[in-house]
Amino acid sequence: MLDTDKIAALRSADIPPALHLIEGAAQPASDGGILPVISPLDGREITTLARGTTTDAEAAIASARAAFDDGRWSELAPAARKAVLMKWAALIEANALELAVLGVRDNGTEIGMALKAEPFSAAATIRYYAEAIDKIYGEIAPTAPDALGLVHREPVGVVGAIVPWNFPLMIGAWKLGPALAAGNTVVLKPAETASLTLRRIADLALEAGMPPGVFNVVLGEGAVVGEAMALSMQIDVMVFTGSGPVGRRLLENAAKSNLKRVYLELGGKSPNIVFADAPDLDTAVKVAANGIFRNSGQVCIAGSRLLVERSIHDAFVEKLRAFTETIQVGDPLDPATQAGAVNSARQLEQNLRFVSEAEAAGRQVYGGKRIREETGGFFMEPTIVTGVAPDDPIAQREVFGPVLAVIPFDTEEEALRIANGTDYGLAAAVWTADLSRAHRMIRGIHAGVVHVNTYGGSDLTVPLGGVKQSGNGHDKSLHAFDKYLDLKTAWIKL
Repeated sequence: MLDTDKIAALRSADIPPALHLIEGAAQPASDGGILPVISPLDGREITTLARGTTTDAEAAIASARAAFDDGRWSELAPAARKAVLMKWAALIEANALELAVLGVRDNGTEIGMALKAEPFSAAATIRYYAEAIDKIYGEIAPTAPDALGLVHREPVGVVGAIVPWNFPLMIGAWKLGPALAAGNTVVLKPAETASLTLRRIADLALEAGMPPGVFNVVLGEGAVVGEAMALSMQIDVMVFTGSGPVGRRLLENAAKSNLKRVYLELGGKSPNIVFADAPDLDTAVKVAANGIFRNSGQVCIAGSRLLVERSIHDAFVEKLRAFTETIQVGDPLDPATQAGAVNSARQLEQNLRFVSEAEAAGRQVYGGKRIREETGGFFMEPTIVTGVAPDDPIAQREVFGPVLAVIPFDTEEEALRIANGTDYGLAAAVWTADLSRAHRMIRGIHAGVVHVNTYGGSDLTVPLGGVKQSGNGHDKSLHAFDKYLDLKTAWIKL
């Protein structure tokens, strides 16, 4: 798939202005507003987005509401919805390289990861939930002979989805797949710094036979479009992946409007814990580096805190530094690149500020500089910060960049205390050959996902969700349907 000639042609292809998709039709902003799309590869404008207004959001919501209420999707036989979703997945795969390059130009992910984690992942997710449509059953309650208790599962109605910029297709599909499979209609707001691929697959959904109005896309700023969605009386469920402050705002607006359910994934400060008895320290080094430096650290579950048992700390850090120096940061559309660009100038500035503050506090910094500045793009060295205290800002706050905070520990109890010592609880990892210790740590760590002797890589069969201020609800697995289906009891006197 990584045909360099095709990538070169797609790199230079013109990108038409992106418009909203409402009731199956491309539409500009109601006031004619546009937003520039700046590529992180070279800092240049590559196209524009319609700058959505409250009026645009309300039009999309009305379209989704009408499409749900008239049953054009929700009342289709499950097999009919399945056929449309399967065709949609096939079209995404057929256009995978185009989608991957478009996404890289928009958000800077290295092409090797982008191809696998974006179009191919999205297609696999949509196919997974399509296959599940006709396998979700209702229930018959155990009742006395003179009564029949039935539990129906029904679509909730209109789903509002707000998707982040780091993996828009992958994370978008985690929400679109089960929401649409369950029979709901959707209004989607992509991130303004990564809207192009999600807008493109919406066209592919229409091509696959999805009825107009079932899947609507409104582009623009969260403070306008997202606010209108959260305040709408016609959206039944909101799903969001992004920052904590925005998640809180969505909850506040849900309370101000129709008490819509809001499901949040709000990131993390995930601990990657290496004990001295880890079965393969060389592998642990490589996985720890890739767990924070791939996609320039712009991964929700990134292992951004590395906890290393003190007896092996110095040797482990030295191996980590040596391996990190081999990571090729460069042009994201070069197949040899292992780490691409930071998504935006604003994100790069935030990353560098975290590093400079840590250095000013006396922490040892390896890397931590902007590089490839001559390209005009937003690139940063993989950065290791050692001597970090558990309560340092760089160990407490989500950087969302290629910045690793390394913290030594002496005992299992101390490691557990440090691991749980943040407001987050999304993911974690433990490296140990002691089976009992592994299970103690799984039990003791407050996180939605705990890896053992690996980091990342769990597939669609298991849920992803956080605890504490990492959010609520779950993406992935059959449990994701819980957000998009209501339970209805039918009690029948015989």
